[in-house]
Amino acid sequence: MKKVVFLKVIFLLVVLTGCGGGNRQSTAIRSNDDLITVDVTRNYPKKELILQDFMDVEYIPLETTDEFLTQGGVLAIGKEFIVVRNNTRDGDIFLYDKNGKGVRKINRRGQSSKEYSNIIGVVLDEDNSELFVHESNILVYDLNGNYKRSIRYRNDYMFTRFYNYDRDHLFAYDATVEDEGFKKRSAYHVIISKKDGSIIREIHIPFNEKKSTVVKYQTEERVLSSGPANISSIIPYQDNWILTQSSADTVYMYLPDDSMLPFIARTPSIQSMNPEIFLFPQVFTEQYYFMRTVKKEWKSPNDADRFPTTNLLYDRQEQKIYECVVYNDDFSTPQKVDMSQQRRIDGISFWIRYEAYELVEAYEKGELKGRLKEIAAELGEEDNPVIMLVKSMK
Repeated sequence: MKKVVFLKVIFLLVVLTGCGGGNRQSTAIRSNDDLITVDVTRNYPKKELILQDFMDVEYIPLETTDEFLTQGGVLAIGKEFIVVRNNTRDGDIFLYDKNGKGVRKINRRGQSSKEYSNIIGVVLDEDNSELFVHESNILVYDLNGNYKRSIRYRNDYMFTRFYNYDRDHLFAYDATVEDEGFKKRSAYHVIISKKDGSIIREIHIPFNEKKSTVVKYQTEERVLSSGPANISSIIPYQDNWILTQSSADTVYMYLPDDSMLPFIARTPSIQSMNPEIFLFPQVFTEQYYFMRTVKKEWKSPNDADRFPTTNLLYDRQEQKIYECVVYNDDFSTPQKVDMSQQRRIDGISFWIRYEAYELVEAYEKGELKGRLKEIAAELGEEDNPVIMLVKSMK
């Protein structure tokens, strides 16, 4: 087995200005931080953790009224609002306050240039009181749902996710790297203007051969294709960003001054593997860095967990890597926590949706504790979901 190698990286706290004259400032990154090397083929020792021991957990029951009926798919979380949608293409966007009270329902679904036909994602910009609705391009509305402008980016890009970078810019990831029909380009992480979609900055992560995460599966009737769900190539971390490129062997930390630091190195090289085992960062706390390996091997189209995965954590105090399981202690029998859910939105490490009927059933069986038990006691089976917000302890 190859040993975990730690290379010391030491740098000073500086006050840095973000791109385009923004007011972002860098938070101090701990001196003596380590470049962690992860062997994605190794069987690491196992470790179990209780979520509440190292994270702050908050439950928000979404108010249920005739107007506010939602399946609770979280799109964005800000200081004041939670933005959710339904799983269907009905076009409804719901704004809730941080207590779960319904504030506003917006629906601009339609065929005009000022309307959307589908919702891929939403960026909430509370500083400018704007919603960026992503479909083929981006439509910008105020928080009352009034159209403001459209942002059209170059048609040779295929952006899958956007993040609120600063007052004037969005951070985006270009997924053409996953498409065999597109040629390799030099940068897939870009910062774009909120005003017109122009590319302000390209961020280059070096790699050799393009390695797609998409797997094709041959059935008797057709060829199916799929990729690992709930992965992200951009992760906000303090005032910095963790950047991943599935074809590269190094995960980087991107700082507001446009510099990058190697953060996690993987071995063996992704370029040498067939089938490939990808490494995806997930959640970062003061003590733990959570990651997930995903093998490019589709087990079955009928298997809910189609790809072999392993959940890892790096313990910063022990300077060791473990295979980990995290449990929610608000259940009498601690329940496993899926930390790969949609996550990392404005200080929130990740979120999980609990269906009302599931909580009612668990309550009636005496399986809940604490605040979650109190909430479930007031729920009806047809009520809106309860959203669990998880963030690092201060």
